[in-house]
Amino acid sequence: MRRHELREIIAGGESSTVEFKRKFTTSEKIAREIIALANTAGGYLIVGVDDDGSIIGVVSEKEEADQVLTASHAIVPPLELDIEVVEIEYKDVIVVHIPNSEHKPHRLISDDPAERPHERKAYIRQGENSVTASKEMARILAGQSPYAAPMTITIGDRERRLFTFLERYGKASVMDFARLVNISKRRASQTLVKLVRAGVLHIHTDNGHDYFTLV
Repeated sequence: MRRHELREIIAGGESSTVEFKRKFTTSEKIAREIIALANTAGGYLIVGVDDDGSIIGVVSEKEEADQVLTASHAIVPPLELDIEVVEIEYKDVIVVHIPNSEHKPHRLISDDPAERPHERKAYIRQGENSVTASKEMARILAGQSPYAAPMTITIGDRERRLFTFLERYGKASVMDFARLVNISKRRASQTLVKLVRAGVLHIHTDNGHDYFTLV
């Protein structure tokens, strides 16, 4: 990356595709940020830059780069990361380029040996923050893969009642739908995920809670 390109990215501030860090703290926190970017639209993790865009620089680019590599070992499926050092204002800044992955959702391997693969946490970007992805969001991310099986749905009475509800109230949660048509939360979740994957509904995340709207 050229210096002027990095300046432009920093000037744009943090966003759903850009995260600034003064310095790395723990490998787990680094992995969360990388996962969230890969699961959303890809982007840049920039180390040595404060939240307000001030250039701080890093003390040891090798140490910071090694931390990224260590963090990447806790991510499944594995991600191919591009790490480079860019000098700006006579200071070294680490730029980690994270691809918009085709193998979503990426998850974090915890220290719990009893944790099952589907129990591992996935993360996404919500504006300039990285948040935990719900089970519904994780399933939708899996459906975005070019390798996912085609989705077919049947529109029945329950779905039509949901559409009427959404036309009237604008949005619905999994629990709203479950109560509306008197089905289990699990069944409601599965139906909503299918409707999102079929392009009938949108999913939104707000303060850690999901809701669904008509397209």
